[in-house]
Amino acid sequence: INRVEFIHSKSFLHRDIKPDNFLMGLGKRANQVYMIDFGLAKKYRDTSTHQHIPYRENKNLTGTARYASVSTHLGIEQSRRDDMESLGYVLMYFLRGSLPWQGLKAGTKKQKYEKISERKVATSIEALCRGYPSEFQSFFHYCRSLRFEDSPDYQYLKRLFRDLFIREGFQFDYVFDWTILKYQQSQMTSVPRRAIPAAAGQSSGMAPIASNNRLSATEEGRRSGWSDDPTRRQVPPTGINAGSLSKQKSPVRPDVSAPKEAVFDFFGSVRRVLKATCCF
Repeated sequence: INRVEFIHSKSFLHRDIKPDNFLMGLGKRANQVYMIDFGLAKKYRDTSTHQHIPYRENKNLTGTARYASVSTHLGIEQSRRDDMESLGYVLMYFLRGSLPWQGLKAGTKKQKYEKISERKVATSIEALCRGYPSEFQSFFHYCRSLRFEDSPDYQYLKRLFRDLFIREGFQFDYVFDWTILKYQQSQMTSVPRRAIPAAAGQSSGMAPIASNNRLSATEEGRRSGWSDDPTRRQVPPTGINAGSLSKQKSPVRPDVSAPKEAVFDFFGSVRRVLKATCCF
């Protein structure tokens, strides 16, 4: 949210908010989120007068259809509200592993965009966010309530997730799923596989690595409540933090050949998504 807010403060829209365009830094910047790919960016106001661009309709879809806002699908000129709605779809993609309008078949790209638009409009916010904290619904309802020229209340949106993060008792320790994965992979380069017990992943105190038996997005959506899944409320072991990973015993080797779907287990925890959402 901070990154998008900064771009907007410079009088530009990104117009292609998607997971591919968010990167983590390296070295001392490893905990910093970066945004890339400004090929579709557009100036939405005059930098001196702050005069907003005019409202227009019958515009071609600009951006990535999967994450485009409903207004963008309807041909309405994009503004700040659309970047924020797209960000909401990115968060739900991380949480669910897929979005309801993925995998639709069509003869042409135009027909596919139309199908995506129809499915997106038909999918209520409640259905999209079912099984997850109400703050995600609040995020979407707020973004869709904004008028064309409105400036989003970024502080309100960040506060939604910060309050949720605190209420659930999570800890922001700068240890992300990919931090643990990278650590485990580096350890395996020097430790023979046969020396690692089968249950090391459970006995070492490390967070478990993604399982290939991941619930499908549909099954995930059936979960009755936010706290039903204990892994969502799991507080990271005190022995695991950014400064002590090197002191841990070698954990079980991750399945580096896991299918693409399994990768989403690393993003399926609301705790992880909240870290990336509100703490940079």
